[in-house]
Amino acid sequence: MPTDVSQPVVICLLRGVNLGGHNKVKMEALRALCESLGLRDVQTYLQSGNVVFRTKERDLARLSRLIEDAIEKEFGFRTDVVLRTPAELRGVIARNPFAKRRDIDPSRVLVTFLAADPGPEAREKVSKIDTQPEELYLDGREFYMYFVGSMARPKISWMAIAKMLKTPGTGRNWNTVRKLLEIADKLEGA
Repeated sequence: MPTDVSQPVVICLLRGVNLGGHNKVKMEALRALCESLGLRDVQTYLQSGNVVFRTKERDLARLSRLIEDAIEKEFGFRTDVVLRTPAELRGVIARNPFAKRRDIDPSRVLVTFLAADPGPEAREKVSKIDTQPEELYLDGREFYMYFVGSMARPKISWMAIAKMLKTPGTGRNWNTVRKLLEIADKLEGA
């Protein structure tokens, strides 16, 4: 089937798949599921639930629910699905608060993509958290974190922060964020 370049490209981020042996999904099966939903030019990246595709669906909230429902039906568990357009991902990269600092190791930067804007009250609560030595910045629907030590054993508790934000989110390291944009840019240029 020829590619319909008029269909916009979307980056899909699944929360909590293939972590520690839980919520297992083979990427071939995930691609097939997406194709069964009418998504086109489906590509996955790594085993952590990163998908880039074209879609005729313009309502991303509706599309997110459709994918969540299909995953639950096909794989037997429900996971949050966060969607971003390539333009939104470019904005995430442009707003990286650590980008111009020379003392930052990009491999220790994590971006958590939130399903919705958490609102001013949640922003205020999160801004008061003592996160030293880690650094974090909440900007719109993205939460940037820099881990001075190991990402595996941070001082800050993501679960505590997630409760304050009151919206689901899923994290990706900086290299993955940049690679997903690269894949989306190639697909947009196809």
